[in-house]
Amino acid sequence: MTGDPLRFTVLGSATPYPAVDNACSGYLVRGGGARLWVDAGTGTLARLQRHLRLDELDAIWISHLHADHTADLLTAYYGALYADVRLATPIPLYGPPGTADRLAHFLTNTDTRSPVESAFAVEELRDGHRVRVGALTLTSRAVAHGIPAFALRVEAAGRSLVYSGDTAPCPALTGLAAGCDVLLCEADGPEPPAGTEKVHHTPEDAGDTAAAAGARRLVVTHVGRSLTPRQAVERAATRFDGPVAHADPGATFPVG
Repeated sequence: MTGDPLRFTVLGSATPYPAVDNACSGYLVRGGGARLWVDAGTGTLARLQRHLRLDELDAIWISHLHADHTADLLTAYYGALYADVRLATPIPLYGPPGTADRLAHFLTNTDTRSPVESAFAVEELRDGHRVRVGALTLTSRAVAHGIPAFALRVEAAGRSLVYSGDTAPCPALTGLAAGCDVLLCEADGPEPPAGTEKVHHTPEDAGDTAAAAGARRLVVTHVGRSLTPRQAVERAATRFDGPVAHADPGATFPVG
């Protein structure tokens, strides 16, 4: 659609639970007339409705199945099937293996399995998964988070946004982000205790990943509660020479 450039709006960026003024992880990506809800953390469904209704979404994409990235799928299910929303078809939902059964296990209250597929047309992600959502091309890569987890590259009209999801620094993310216009990268906070697996970026790691990938701009998100957003931005900027910003709730960022 002419005049509808690629951009994303921050529905929330808090972790591991919502703040008073900030929902958990979630983003509305728009471009070429397509509308994509990326991660559905606690509180993001309410923020999403400032921009559109559930039945106006073209798809949902989920990075991994931790609650601060998925919890509002549960209330979205009720909204899609039992309220004022009238879906012409189930909403396409791209998520890690086991997404549909995980939702059904939580939502089922009798011997009859809840009809999650009536609300969501679930397609499981795999490394290298690629799909078109309207004018948007979505490419997913498996990343290092200790559980099945994915990063996402969204491309439209020569512009590119890469979202890390939750992950330790890894070649898959750096490769996916190569030459991107914007890298939206988690910066959870401190290094893990010695001898434990690393599953997140520090702000410095986010800067390193952006620099190694040749990203044009870095937006840090999912900043842990041991840091302020300003501290995360300042620390990431010590490793990346390009523009660095924080994913402030409600902010909209152009891509390119």
